[in-house]
Amino acid sequence: MALREAGSDFLFAVTVPFRKRLRPLCLLALCAVGLSALVSCEHARSGAAASRKMIILGIDGLDPDLLTKFMAEGKMPNFARLASEGSFRRLTTSIPPQSPVAWSNLITGMNAGGHGIFDFIHRDPKTFQLYFSTSKVEGPKHSFHLGSWVIPLGSGSAEQLRHGKAFWEILDEQNVPNYVYRIPANFPPIAAKGKTLSGMGTPDLRGTYGTFTFYTDDPTAAAGAVEGGEVVQVEVKENRVDTHLIGPDNTFRKNSPPSTEPLTVDVDPLEAVARIGIQGQQLVLKEGEWSGWVPVEFQLMPVIGNVKGICRFYLKQTHPRFQLYVSPINIDPEDPALPISTPSSYSRDLAKQIGEFHTQGIAEDTKALTAGVLDDKEYLEQARTVLAEHRRAFDVEFPKFQEGLFFFYFSSLDLNAHMMWRLTDPQSPAYDAALAPQYGSSIEEFYEQIDQVLGEVLPKVDENTTLLVLSDHGFAPYRHSFNLNTWLLNNGYIARKEGAVEGSEPFSDVDWGRTRAYGLGLNGLYVNVRGREREGIVDPEQADALLREIRQKLLEVRDPKANSEDDAQVITRIDLASEVYQGPYARSGPDALVGYNRGYRAGWKTILGAFPADVLEDNTNAWSGDHCMDFTKVPGVLLSNRKIDAQTPALTDIAPTILAEFGIAKAKEMKGQSVFQPR
Repeated sequence: MALREAGSDFLFAVTVPFRKRLRPLCLLALCAVGLSALVSCEHARSGAAASRKMIILGIDGLDPDLLTKFMAEGKMPNFARLASEGSFRRLTTSIPPQSPVAWSNLITGMNAGGHGIFDFIHRDPKTFQLYFSTSKVEGPKHSFHLGSWVIPLGSGSAEQLRHGKAFWEILDEQNVPNYVYRIPANFPPIAAKGKTLSGMGTPDLRGTYGTFTFYTDDPTAAAGAVEGGEVVQVEVKENRVDTHLIGPDNTFRKNSPPSTEPLTVDVDPLEAVARIGIQGQQLVLKEGEWSGWVPVEFQLMPVIGNVKGICRFYLKQTHPRFQLYVSPINIDPEDPALPISTPSSYSRDLAKQIGEFHTQGIAEDTKALTAGVLDDKEYLEQARTVLAEHRRAFDVEFPKFQEGLFFFYFSSLDLNAHMMWRLTDPQSPAYDAALAPQYGSSIEEFYEQIDQVLGEVLPKVDENTTLLVLSDHGFAPYRHSFNLNTWLLNNGYIARKEGAVEGSEPFSDVDWGRTRAYGLGLNGLYVNVRGREREGIVDPEQADALLREIRQKLLEVRDPKANSEDDAQVITRIDLASEVYQGPYARSGPDALVGYNRGYRAGWKTILGAFPADVLEDNTNAWSGDHCMDFTKVPGVLLSNRKIDAQTPALTDIAPTILAEFGIAKAKEMKGQSVFQPR
């Protein structure tokens, strides 16, 4: 949640060549060799576990200011009741306040120095290869070629990169039953006794964080890859379109070309309707209509090389131009190509109860909206489908809860605040006065649905049950982009090669022999350290002094167009990793974390090492709300039916709180303590 957050959400912004390089090409090899399923076992009761129950609703992006406003307006009566009868606190988020970092803090009770997740994107300082931070999928290490075929020898692997023990692993050790639904930073899911379903970080079938396909006969549409998708030019001949559905890269073939399956569309010459044909299935859609989930199968290798996925079709237009959107192809929960649940049968069992569902970690197709493939109405229809699926799963699973821990995650407030904030904010460069009356209330409507979920929970809370409702961070407007690498270039900290032309690879035109610092990711500032970076030039003992010099200058940056001095300060804090991280991985990530003021954020291009002409730019993107800023500006929320003693609770307190509720001592590595203990 291309590298955009999704924030949650950076994973959708990555440039296409980089996205292809990051794509796990071995996904299909894993399917062929049959990655073993994670083993499940029955829960055993302990006396301590049987006496307590705990319910946690994890609401990504639930903002304390919006929540307070909606409660005061009577729009969230169940939250108002919980806040009145129990406790309501602002929850200190992670440094930086990015979803994979924040949820890893919550999961492990450690900060990034302990769990090693610093951003959506990491880099290998020796090779300067960039990779997604939370997981790595690799194919077999050895293979042989047989003509145009590539035959793998041995099995591949799917590896979780988050370090530290998850709170539910500790509960397992103490025989406390637990259920964990779609918690981020848990792909592939760690071995567990309870039911778990992986969330943010789970790829689509193409090995990306979501790649839609858009078919059109519009000659003005630029065919090829766009951020988060692919535009395919087609021709309507005698009312028929013959094309191909694009699947995962076929790693069994030389050069790993994309696998494809024939796709036909028969367009009615008079009516706004079409018939879609795919693998013997016939779907009739009216213009402006969505299909349900459609199973698809891609043959990668004869006999053993098939992988299954699911996708949805949206017939955007039939006349005068043909336009068909196909969602990212999700891993089929009934026959997953990669592990997405524990036990491995759980995703299949859930699909039988609620129907097929999104397995892709960031399910809302934000990039289709920013690319103009879907408009606001169409995007919101898709986003509401995601929340409807989550609510169906909740309605199936929550009534079964009898003991132990029940954790359920909702993504909708985060992703939809990212996309629809502009229609609530007249100061946003992306504000549209015509669209605001139609869709400006959409964020509020998603909040109201979450309030309804809480309304289902409250009647089940008894004296032996502890309820927590929490978020990983809050939200803020994102009106202007700050291009950190352009600023570093202009101030002499980065040098470019003679005659440099912007390349497709990150930092491809940087002269590292004359570069002392660089920005990478949404908040990361790195020193080009000798002996650590591939071509480092800064002595390690001089790194902190250089960082403090840069910090002082960045804190003085002002936006000349701002309305006030408070708004003019672009960057309000910079934290040195040496000051805020503890643990074995404290020096494995950025050397400093740039904290932007409300209204500002790192620009999309600077995130991956590009150099836009201007240091400050207006953000006219639909992605208009964000949280990857100064962590003190975007706290999350924590509500409970019990009195919270901690006045300033933090995400790192949640795992110790969970354990304490079941009489389990926190691990020595955990930084926090129970929020129900006086500080």
